[in-house]
Amino acid sequence: MRLRLTVMETRPTSPPPGATWVNGEMTSESEEAAAKAGVEIRELREIGEFREVYRLFDQIWHPDPHNPPITVELMIGFAHTGNYVAGAFEEDTLVGASVGFRAAGRALHSHVTGAVKGRGIGYALKLHQREWCRERGLERITWTFDPLVRRNARFNLAKLGAQPEAYVEDFYGAMADAINEGDASDRLLTAWQVNPGEDGGAGTSPADVGALPVLLGSEGDRPVVRGVQGDVVLVGTPRDIEALRRTDPAAAKEWRMAVRTVLGALMGAGGHVVGFTERGEYIVVVN
Repeated sequence: MRLRLTVMETRPTSPPPGATWVNGEMTSESEEAAAKAGVEIRELREIGEFREVYRLFDQIWHPDPHNPPITVELMIGFAHTGNYVAGAFEEDTLVGASVGFRAAGRALHSHVTGAVKGRGIGYALKLHQREWCRERGLERITWTFDPLVRRNARFNLAKLGAQPEAYVEDFYGAMADAINEGDASDRLLTAWQVNPGEDGGAGTSPADVGALPVLLGSEGDRPVVRGVQGDVVLVGTPRDIEALRRTDPAAAKEWRMAVRTVLGALMGAGGHVVGFTERGEYIVVVN
């Protein structure tokens, strides 16, 4: 008697974190996001690639020649020692890049990320970065961003679900580039958990934010601190701080000091940022 064996292909009923089934094939979130943005994301290894990143960042930030976001030499060192240096390519053209290094506590610190705007390339890079960390057993990604820049706050808090952990005054010193315009470099130190669902409530916010007291609002382009109280308060931001730095530097400096005084003090006293409104306000649970 001859036995006929049938081999059955099996797959897990649910994909691992960060992956989905598409047309019967397992694909990662980062691959989906990259495909949607029309790019391919990969790690960089060659000196010529690092020079491309340097040129791209120069086009984005227009920094003082003595103050680039990162040097070619540092990228070479980071890549050689097992850190994160990746680029997003549209065919042969570099349109986005991200550089990070391993940090204490099974973390990656994402030092700088830049991309062509409006296509979702930055989002695809962040997902690729998270997948890279997951494969290496890292648990979280940290980075800093300017609390005055609304689009960055919305991207980091609302889209990614990252959580600000600390307000740091003048983190990098004065930055001589076309975006920061020599402004003090106050930053929010932010953490993003590598495995979804372990973010401690980041990206959540009270349902009726419209009824919350506004501790820092605005009149025209100027900040206004209001004498309100509450267990949860709103801290506003300028509509476009980068344009304001060019058209009204005095108003931009007022915003810097107002957000430092209000948001910095709240977080320094144990308050937690739990969301960001459509109107451009931080939602802060007061300690």
